[in-house]
Amino acid sequence: QVQLVESGGGSVQAGGSLRLSCAASGYTYSNYFMGWFRQAPGKEREGVAAIYLSGGARHYADSVKGRFTISRDMAKKTLSLQMNSLKPEDTATYYCAADGPGSNAVATPLRDSEYKYWGQGTQVTVSS
Repeated sequence: QVQLVESGGGSVQAGGSLRLSCAASGYTYSNYFMGWFRQAPGKEREGVAAIYLSGGARHYADSVKGRFTISRDMAKKTLSLQMNSLKPEDTATYYCAADGPGSNAVATPLRDSEYKYWGQGTQVTVSS
């Protein structure tokens, strides 16, 4: 059974940094994508960043390019999101997600419907 558990959320002032982590248990795949998504109150969930586990190719939403960095540690089975220069509009619940058999994030790595496994989310609040 695949389980994704996020950590590292919190409250920070604008311009600050946070690092999110996602611990993956029961996930044995390598030729798939993992990604970070977020959902703010009253808004649809959106893709933030995604990484191909085997090759390391990264994809970012335009709104976070140059500020966020996604990375993975295959040995520790963790996914991370380093968030710098945070803005109030980054405030949201952030979710870790993983692609797997039966889903296909290759074509659209930032589309949430392509992901099979999801964490419970961690809150990020950025104050001005």
